[in-house]
Amino acid sequence: MTDLSQLRDWRFSVDKQAIAWATFDREGESQNSLGRRPLEELGLIVEHVEELAKTKAVRGLVIQSGKEKGFIVGADVREFETITSEQQVIENVGTVNALLDRIEKLPVPVVCCIHGFCLGGGLELALACHWRIATRDEATRLGFPEVKLGIFPGFNGTARSLRQAGALGAMPIMLTGSMLRAGAAKGLNLVDELVPGPLNLPWAARRAIDKGRRSKPIGGWKGLLRRWPARGYLAGKMRAQTKAKVREEHYPAPFRLIDLFETHGGNLEGMKKAETRAFAPLMLGDTSRNLRRVFKLSEIMKAQAPKGLAWKPLRVHVIGAGVMGADIAGFCVANGMEVSLQDLNAEQITKGIDAQKKLLSRKFKTKAARDAAKARFIADPTGEHITRADIVIEAIVEKLEVKQALFKSIEGKLKPGAVMATNTSSIMIEKIAEPLADPGRLIGVHFFNPVAQMPLVEIIKSAGTREEEVQKGCAFVTAIGKFPLIVKSSPGFLVNRVLGPYMMAALQRVEAGEPKEKIDEAARTFGMPMGPVELADTVGLDVCAHVGKILAAGSGAALPPSAAKLDAMVASGKLGKKSGEGFYVWKDGKPQRSEPAHPYDRFELERLGRDLVDPLIKEARKVLEEGVVENADLVDGGVIFGTGFAPFRGGPLHFATNESKVVTMPRRVAAE
Repeated sequence: MTDLSQLRDWRFSVDKQAIAWATFDREGESQNSLGRRPLEELGLIVEHVEELAKTKAVRGLVIQSGKEKGFIVGADVREFETITSEQQVIENVGTVNALLDRIEKLPVPVVCCIHGFCLGGGLELALACHWRIATRDEATRLGFPEVKLGIFPGFNGTARSLRQAGALGAMPIMLTGSMLRAGAAKGLNLVDELVPGPLNLPWAARRAIDKGRRSKPIGGWKGLLRRWPARGYLAGKMRAQTKAKVREEHYPAPFRLIDLFETHGGNLEGMKKAETRAFAPLMLGDTSRNLRRVFKLSEIMKAQAPKGLAWKPLRVHVIGAGVMGADIAGFCVANGMEVSLQDLNAEQITKGIDAQKKLLSRKFKTKAARDAAKARFIADPTGEHITRADIVIEAIVEKLEVKQALFKSIEGKLKPGAVMATNTSSIMIEKIAEPLADPGRLIGVHFFNPVAQMPLVEIIKSAGTREEEVQKGCAFVTAIGKFPLIVKSSPGFLVNRVLGPYMMAALQRVEAGEPKEKIDEAARTFGMPMGPVELADTVGLDVCAHVGKILAAGSGAALPPSAAKLDAMVASGKLGKKSGEGFYVWKDGKPQRSEPAHPYDRFELERLGRDLVDPLIKEARKVLEEGVVENADLVDGGVIFGTGFAPFRGGPLHFATNESKVVTMPRRVAAE
């Protein structure tokens, strides 16, 4: 018999009812991921169950997690870096796929119990089981995030998800990397049964084995869509929709997935083999390497939050119900916190709270959950709730004297241990803190617009800021699901400081007569989410002018010629998107672009795009040299998550260091 006495990442037992239980609890890790050793141990378990099944000593197998808050978050990305050739990829993936095939072919029912995250390779393992049970818990999420790492499912998840959910169900979640709630996953036939919570899983699994439950592939017209010519039509639609979101030369993985579906979707066994051939070059490509680096950077930034901190943020008080203040408050409510919103104008508070209804409706799907969120969102025009708050965030007008007066007036009202924070975008923390009795208490908690979409929050500290307050700030940011970045107080901090020269240099080109449309298209060709001229309009030309003056004063440099143009436009009421006109005229939230007389030359756009980001890269280097941010990885992470800097390039400093490398597109899937 197979020896299972040395298992480290799995626990295995057979109960009195002859049901085998394989519990994944990866040693020394807070989450389960599928690395080499866990997969080898799972192989031993499967071999043992095969042996026991022959003698009827086992009549079913349950695969479950020993982690309280999750099933499997995916493959162990850390091990990807050890693979250096396509042949290695093919051999390693082939081994895993052979194991999943063995699980699928076991003669006894195999039930998978899912609570928490079931992502990537975890979902691929679940799809190889015969019956999938998930909790309805809000924490349970299923999906294929691989496209965000520059690849697509490689453990035959493409074929198995198409078998279960059909093309209309499986392809969108693979192409977007979106995560599904358990109910939605059941609706797509990726999950077979739902239970209220984790305590119900063992009993439901036992019942499924007793009844010999086995999931059925999707049928009817949804299953027929994998056949030709419907498959070709769907592939064309998917390709067009994907092109509208990303460029193939930047993000090849979704396009190779569509190719794979179009060529092999009618023959799932053939698709399994073709999947590996298409997967291997993607995994070794520069896009995937750099996107895996971005994932690593996100983990580094999350790690800035202290472990085991006794302070827990539960109540937030936001002062200032303008767009930023209301959005910060709404986002905190959406992440489970009680929030009081204060403003001198009671009507502005009502307007700010009403503006968050759309966010809360997206976040909470039931009326009970929405009502609970509404109850946590408190209008507080007189600031009565300041004394109860764990963190107080100021988000008022960007004027030093006004901020100083506000903090001086509320300092004595905060409860002991509460965090006092400003959302200033450019003013030095030590200047705001000057009038305070305890200036070391104040930190910056700088959100970016739009709050719900931008993942970064800068945690600003001055030379006199107490480290404990910085740690609390990081803990708060991670508690609401964002990435904290500790930044030294200096003009513009990190994000605004690198964006300032980037936008000003671009606006100077416009002033010199270069078409703004061409400049913005060149930036998008480089990989930026939007061009610098459109970005200036989106941020607000008044804000750009203000930040530009602060950065110039901080560096001692003269204002660029484009600053005078900005001042003139602001004076005439042209503030950008928010006023309906800036460099562009805006209609229905979109800039109205003039079409060029002749198509732009591709190589010229590439050259111009590289020139446009040069001021940003140079400023990022200065930030690192001056110690504004601790290291190059954090600079890269901050710029990516705070500005949207082309993620597939791995960050400005990483890109500049590795500029000689060319991002190449893996070859298309060959038809068999």
